[in-house]
Formats: sequence, structure tokens, C-alpha cells
Amino acid sequence: MKNRLLSLLAGLALLSSAPAAFAADYTLRIAFIGPESHGQYIGLNTYFKPEMEKRTNGRVAVEIYPNAQLGSDRQAIEGVSLGTLEMAAIGGSSLLPLDDRIKFMDLPFLFPDGDVAYKAYSEFLTAELNSILEPHDLTILSAAELGFRHITNNRKPITRPEDLKGLKLRTMENPLHVATFKLLGANPTPVAFSELYTALQQGTVDAQENPINVIATGKLYEVQKYLSLTGHIYSPAMYLISTSYYNDLPEDIRRTIDEVSGETQPIIHELLVKQNQDYVEELKAAGVQVNDLTAEEKQAFRNLCQPVYDEYVQKYGDGLIKKIEAIR
Repeated sequence: MKNRLLSLLAGLALLSSAPAAFAADYTLRIAFIGPESHGQYIGLNTYFKPEMEKRTNGRVAVEIYPNAQLGSDRQAIEGVSLGTLEMAAIGGSSLLPLDDRIKFMDLPFLFPDGDVAYKAYSEFLTAELNSILEPHDLTILSAAELGFRHITNNRKPITRPEDLKGLKLRTMENPLHVATFKLLGANPTPVAFSELYTALQQGTVDAQENPINVIATGKLYEVQKYLSLTGHIYSPAMYLISTSYYNDLPEDIRRTIDEVSGETQPIIHELLVKQNQDYVEELKAAGVQVNDLTAEEKQAFRNLCQPVYDEYVQKYGDGLIKKIEAIR
């Protein structure tokens, strides 16, 4: 299956590089902060782009801008919201500043594994987010798996909350992340990602947390000894489109966008899951000591995080949390 998929994507990549014979009526520009080697880019470039252009007979052109050419995730979201950009491929956590109700995405240890998370986003969480994002003129076309966030550090393997006590741990500038790691006993220290490698190298911080693909592509393993697969927060890869732009498109093109984005979702999901698995092996080969956590060990961390759940439920109820628990 995987060999057939890779062969298909390789063939589509060649097709996507062929010049269009006629000027397109519509252009979908997609902003992406990651590199061309990232699964999000590969799936968009080798399936979404050629399929959109083929099925619309060239009426739609798809242009993908990786490596933050069109700005950060936050800038891309703003552009799509304002209608100055058609689409963006983003990490889901970048949506949190838009509405506090979106905080459920970053509740720690919400999902036991990636299969449950992917099912929840496919069946109801994406629809829930779209209802929240409606005032911002944003629509999520699909959500795949960017990956769980894990902890790296230079002290020792992390297997229990006590291992985090006093650890200077870099987090995103995200109040929920900061609150979570305070509950777990760490000393959370927001640092810009562009400064993280140097901060780890110089010992300004002892540890950090990110998805596997970020740890690998950012070469953070060069300045970290231990990777603990804590899986504390699930990060979805999302594909946004301007709602107004989408609604102004002809019906047949809207239908094609829906079909092709739906078909692209599992392809990108599989690519990202496989990339993360491969990256773990690459990190081990580079000398990083990797340890996994059992369900019981993760539950010890989850128990300490109960206050962030209580605060969320007090404000927004426990409906979503119960629906997720029902599919575990």
C-alpha cells in the first residue's frame, strides 16, 4: 500500500510541475511555514494541487508557498481571515488566540493515541471548530495529524511528574501550555522558536517540547540527550480557506475543493504518521536516548493536570470531552 502510494505521489509530482496551457480563472495560494520535505507540503503538492488543476480543467491554479514565504502561521491565518490570502496549511494550536473555546485542542492528555484523535477531528471536532471560526471568515477544510508533542531534555528520561521538578522547559507563548507545565512541576519558560536551538545549546533552558517532526527538522536533537514520548498534547495539521472566497466560487469548483481536500486528508495523515515514525529511528541513530511511557505513567501526569480541565469545563461544559471519551 505504502509503495503504491509513494509511486502515485511521485507520478503526480511530475504532473504538477508541467506548465498550464491556459491562464487559470481562479488561484488558490496556500501559505505554509514548513519545508518542502514536510508531509503537509508533499501531500498538498503531489495530490491536492494536481488533482484540483486536473479536475477543473485548469480553471483553478494552486500555488504553494513553503518556508514561511508568506509569513508565520499567525500571519497566514490573519491573511485568510481578511481575504488577502486564499488558503493556509497550519498547526492547529495557532488558532487558539482567536477564541478561548478553542482551548480544548490543547488540553493535556486529551487523547490516548493518534487514532482516537484523528477519528475525533474527522467526525465532529473539525465541525465544532468551524462553528467557532465562522465570525473570523475561516473554514477548516480538513485536519490530519501533525503529531503529539513530546519532551526532550539534557538531564534524564522523563517517566513520572517528579522528573520535571525544577526543569527549565521551553514552551510556546501559550497560557494553557505554561499552566500545564507549572502543574507538572517544571519551570516553563517561553522562548521564540528561532532562538530555541541556541537557548538549549547554551543551557538557558534544559528542555523543550514539540512534535517529533519539529525536533528532527529543527535539529534540536543535536543539543538534547533524551527524548521522552510523553504525548502530552496532540497537534493537528489543518487546512484553512477564506469562507467568503470559498462561497463566491462557482458551485462545481466548491464541490471539487471539498472532494479533493477530503481525499488529500488521509494521504497527508499517513505521510505525517510515517515521517514521525522514521524520525524517531533517525534520532535514535543520532545518539538520542528515547523512552516511551506506559498508559499508567501518562495517567499520573494527566491526574496533575485536572485543574486545567476543571477550568475549561466550568466555562464551556464537558460535552466535547465526553464525546472524545466515548470513542476511546
